[in-house]
Amino acid sequence: MIDSHCHPDDNAFDVDRDAMMERAQAAGITTILAIDPSPEFLDQYSCLLGSVGVHPHQAAETTPDTIPHLRQRAQHPKVVAIGEIGLDYHYDFAPRDVQRRVFIDHLRLAAELSLPIIIHTREAWDDTFAVLEEHWQGTGIMHCFSGGPKEAERSVAMGFYLAFGGVITFPKALEVQEAARWAPADRILLETDAPYLAPVPMRGKRNEPALMVHTAARLAELRGVSVTEIERQTTANFHQLFSAALADGLH
Repeated sequence: MIDSHCHPDDNAFDVDRDAMMERAQAAGITTILAIDPSPEFLDQYSCLLGSVGVHPHQAAETTPDTIPHLRQRAQHPKVVAIGEIGLDYHYDFAPRDVQRRVFIDHLRLAAELSLPIIIHTREAWDDTFAVLEEHWQGTGIMHCFSGGPKEAERSVAMGFYLAFGGVITFPKALEVQEAARWAPADRILLETDAPYLAPVPMRGKRNEPALMVHTAARLAELRGVSVTEIERQTTANFHQLFSAALADGLH
């Protein structure tokens, strides 16, 4: 399996990072897409790919040097995406107009570098779609997909893959579960967002890639297929999305 969204460099793993990575391997996780790691961290573990980008929570902290710095970091041979980027209107840690401006700047960078994007959107679907429709023509991932069938259908129509994490195991996440049932087989991915959003039965505890087996099992149940089929399909989808980078021999 492939964890398409993880934060393995998070401080939550400082006490047992190597053991966490070993547990991931033992659980069948072959590749982890690390979100905005340092180049040094990306080089530490052979199973890692990476992305670069400024989370919407930190949009107000950007400077004129931010995009040039990201452009330079994106030259690392294991960087395969720009993200996570987007809009978060739940916390509004950055002003919404600033979030949109920084989002657009990242989209232009991704287009320049011909890289997919990783979208974070929370309580901002309409504005997220509006920005993408005006400024993006490529592909990418709707990370931690939290919408329903309507948002799923619109995302897929725009060329995006839907990454399902621990949320689909939550009993009250009915809209997300319905979207998981509907999603085309060739557009589904698995993720953890570790150390956040641990799946049931570990909800409320620190998440890690090894726990993705619970998410895979729930996704298989929702779609009426075997876990083996979910593993096969989501791995194939990840390779399709990142075919250009993977063709360079990274994995």
